[in-house]
Amino acid sequence: MPQPFLLKELGMKYSGIGGQAVMEGVMMKNGDRYAVAVRKPDHNIELKVSDYKGTVKNKTIRNLPLVRGVVNFIESLYLGMSTLMYSASFFEDDEEDKAKKAAMSKEELEQLEAKEKKQEKALMGGTVVFSVVFAILLFFMLPYFLSGFFHKVIASKTLIALLEGVIRLLIFVAYIAVISLTPDIRRVFMYHGAEHKCINCIEHGLELNVENVKKSSKQHKRCGTSFLLIVMLISVVVFMFIRVDSRILQLVLRLLLIPVIAGVSYEFIRLAGRYDNWFVNLLSRPGLWMQRLTTKEPDDEMIEVGIASVEAVFDWEKWQKEEMV
Repeated sequence: MPQPFLLKELGMKYSGIGGQAVMEGVMMKNGDRYAVAVRKPDHNIELKVSDYKGTVKNKTIRNLPLVRGVVNFIESLYLGMSTLMYSASFFEDDEEDKAKKAAMSKEELEQLEAKEKKQEKALMGGTVVFSVVFAILLFFMLPYFLSGFFHKVIASKTLIALLEGVIRLLIFVAYIAVISLTPDIRRVFMYHGAEHKCINCIEHGLELNVENVKKSSKQHKRCGTSFLLIVMLISVVVFMFIRVDSRILQLVLRLLLIPVIAGVSYEFIRLAGRYDNWFVNLLSRPGLWMQRLTTKEPDDEMIEVGIASVEAVFDWEKWQKEEMV
């Protein structure tokens, strides 16, 4: 299952830090630096800090409204897949593989690692492409074809577009609900909750420790879940304005408009992060409701992983002194 597509977090412009849950861990990103903290099988925390400059270097293009949403989404998907595979690597090697590696010479081990990195990049690229294609097929093409069965009984194109949107939302919610039943995904959602609780703890001016994080909310307006739900809702409105008779052209136009919808959705998430008023909070509420499925209450060890990831890339004490006055 392409879980990474549904677990991505957008960069959190308000506090400068954003993150995502990975397998038995949390990734936090601040500017060009990101940290991945993973709770290993021996219960120790492995921490990796790296730089990620992004795929688009031109700052003018990166900051263009609508365009920046598409760029951020693609980069978030790629980085998320990379960190997810890194975290999974701690749970893949069995005792036999470890023994083989221990018996290798330094040169043989380097060659093996180089080979594994190439395979990992190929796998990561393939998984990203598969995730995007799968999402388009499941959340856009399938609802379109299913709504087509109602053309014989519904003449209004507006009602058909609304019905297509309802089907899309039902499929999306059902998909999240089904994958949340698996033990591995449930643990990922618990780490997702730890990530949100850490950021909420900081943004509410509390000291970042386990007790304060436990008291913080596991829901956050700038979550990737909210972004995806906004994409679904905006697509309903946008697709209503596609007024062509050709079914093939209708489908092509829907696919071409996906980047535009993603860009608009990203701008809304930015808006939600910058303002805190009744109107923005009202529009953010559906995304917060969805997070009841994608975030679970973490245990103390998960919270410790989240804290370790935050502190590796973000000076939260300095930020609180500057922003909370």
